[in-house]
Amino acid sequence: MTEIKRPWWKNAVVYQIYPKSFQDSNGDGIGDIRGIISRLDYLEELGIDAVWISPMYCSPQDDNGYDISDYQDIDPMFGSLDDMEELIAKAKEKNIRIIMDLVLNHTSDEHRWFLEAKKGKDNPYHDYYVWKDGVEGTYPNDMKAAFGGPAWEWVPELNQYYFHQFSVKQPDLNWENPKVRREIYDMILWWMEKGVGGFRLDVIDQIAKEPDNGITNNGPRLHEFLQEMSRETFQKGDLITVGEAWGATPEIAKLYSNPDGTEFSMVFQFEHMVMDQQEGKEKWDLAPLPFVKLKKCLAKWQEELYGRGWNSLFWDNHDLPRIVSRWGDDGKYRKESAKMLALVLHGMQGTPYVYQGEELGMTNVRFPDISSYEDIETLNMYRERLDAGYKEDEIMKSIYAKSRDNARTPMQWSGEENAGFTTGKPWIRVNPNYTDINAESEKKDPDSVYHFYRKLIRMRKEYPVFVDGKFELLLPEDEQVFAYLRTDSDTQMLVCANFTGEPAECQISGEWKEAQILLHNYADDVPECGESLQLKPYEAFILLKQ
Repeated sequence: MTEIKRPWWKNAVVYQIYPKSFQDSNGDGIGDIRGIISRLDYLEELGIDAVWISPMYCSPQDDNGYDISDYQDIDPMFGSLDDMEELIAKAKEKNIRIIMDLVLNHTSDEHRWFLEAKKGKDNPYHDYYVWKDGVEGTYPNDMKAAFGGPAWEWVPELNQYYFHQFSVKQPDLNWENPKVRREIYDMILWWMEKGVGGFRLDVIDQIAKEPDNGITNNGPRLHEFLQEMSRETFQKGDLITVGEAWGATPEIAKLYSNPDGTEFSMVFQFEHMVMDQQEGKEKWDLAPLPFVKLKKCLAKWQEELYGRGWNSLFWDNHDLPRIVSRWGDDGKYRKESAKMLALVLHGMQGTPYVYQGEELGMTNVRFPDISSYEDIETLNMYRERLDAGYKEDEIMKSIYAKSRDNARTPMQWSGEENAGFTTGKPWIRVNPNYTDINAESEKKDPDSVYHFYRKLIRMRKEYPVFVDGKFELLLPEDEQVFAYLRTDSDTQMLVCANFTGEPAECQISGEWKEAQILLHNYADDVPECGESLQLKPYEAFILLKQ
């Protein structure tokens, strides 16, 4: 087998931690850095190579830490800078790299830059943000913020509006100002010196906005800014960098993830994650998943980036509902469908991301009413839709399906009180099913979702075809089966999965009759490889020929 020299992150599997909900060490109900340190053995046993941690910087927590008031300090709720340095060092001892979350499109309105900016138009920090002269009550234009309401906020002492794409407490930075960019680069270098292994860049495709022209993402100077940032920072270390880009196309992604390293290692794109909503409407406007369209979308990204870029592979993150509830079956076939979804994802080319609890098959939550929800986006939508005349049960149905709080309920470590997350009162309620779904019980069960993920992660390191193989979609029009080939110089791998709760038939070539069954998500029997396979609900497997 030929040894191929490749960047370390192509073989890697990344685990995402939402720190507020991962592990509390001091009983205040909020997850923290020392909690993460206490779970490093768990992460090592799972087999992951890097941990991406959502923001832990100082923040007023208007948007759960994505409103940063100091990029170079840790919020006391999570611990201290010393704790962070200890986490980086102890993770390194276990060959785990720490990936920081960078929010560079905006700051908190409590950041010292913005506090200075409001003091006067001649203040040197004023031009760190995006301002427009105007008259109170008459907005510069009709642009809307992602979290609801106008994208402009009036500051009476300046007779100006500032621009904010998200919360009113998240003013957008002015990347046109070279001083802003220099401050950002110096901050990144500071973290690199502390030993971080990479960065995930939040909504990075929105930094080159042009509000006067109604442009938020993919602005004209975007790639100029990204390439400058990469030259000044990332290229000075052996890092993994991933840009979150909701507006990415395959052509744009080839720029983000160019193998020459001029921008990022890879890109988070979301085309596949917006398919179960009504076209042209919001994520809350639910629609059935168009399965054939999903397969073709994923295949397009696999084919377009092959040899010319690099994919991030994910179903879940801190902003998305739990995949087993979304596209699997979180009841009768929870275990089988969680494994199937993992197998389909990890079998593709790209760097897989496992969101905390995904490896346990954690599910969405259905709190009885809106009072138990914490997410600003969810709460704003609830109020806006009530005011617009929507029925409450319709609104709650959308929340149960798509609220970001589905991903933010505490990690389910055990069947003990509060799922072993905290000895205090958790900041958000624990999913009541923690007594059945938890890490302690799954580690004891060799057929659990947890152990299935361990196998998948190990296989990625054992079989180069996972990393290098060319992708070919099979049965593109089949309404139940997701099947594809991965082929490299000396290995061929077949992935076949029933994406439904009904039996399905998978037509495959007779040449696979003698193939090795590498992985199968049903423990009780093994599929017989003929020219046609009868698949049970959510059944999935990987075959290998060498």
